[in-house]
Amino acid sequence: MIDFYFDFLSPYGYIGAIQIDDLAKKYGQGVDWHPMLLGVSVMKVMGLKPLLETPLKGEYVLKDIPRLASIYGVPLITPKNGLPKPVPPARAFCWVKGKAPEKAAEYGRTVYQAQWRDGRDISEPELLAELAQDMGLDGKALLHALDGDELRQALLVEVNASLELGVFGSPTFVVDGEMIWGCDRLWMLEHWLAHGCWDQKTA
Repeated sequence: MIDFYFDFLSPYGYIGAIQIDDLAKKYGQGVDWHPMLLGVSVMKVMGLKPLLETPLKGEYVLKDIPRLASIYGVPLITPKNGLPKPVPPARAFCWVKGKAPEKAAEYGRTVYQAQWRDGRDISEPELLAELAQDMGLDGKALLHALDGDELRQALLVEVNASLELGVFGSPTFVVDGEMIWGCDRLWMLEHWLAHGCWDQKTA
């Protein structure tokens, strides 16, 4: 089983999300999706600035994201609404995972694509409910639950679990106790899935 940690705020997470399930299937693995929050891991725990606000690195990232997407063949646009608020879609994901876990990965990809492929604002609760409804889920129930204590607690549990594991970025992949960070390290994840070791002779 591959544990996949992601933040809907992250375009790098989007690039990883579009590929991880197909890569896992290639090696007979399942994927367990886990929301995390960069605002907690990066800003509160690590004490760093948001990536785009970091001098020098922020300008580099604006070039790096589209070229990575192009290399991987993942459709990506820069949404006019800017970066989404990550908490509403993360809570919505927790709701779907709790109510219909077999549809969690599909919902995660759909939400990611709405933001980073279609340019829609996934901060909007109505859109999150609409996407769930389109998958045959109860969009009205999701909308009603979105600001409730149950989903607040569910997301808090996920975020705390990611921190306890040492997850600090999106995307992060964990398999067999090995943690791999970044959509540009999918080749490394595949190496482990294929060989179960880091021996360069198997590369």
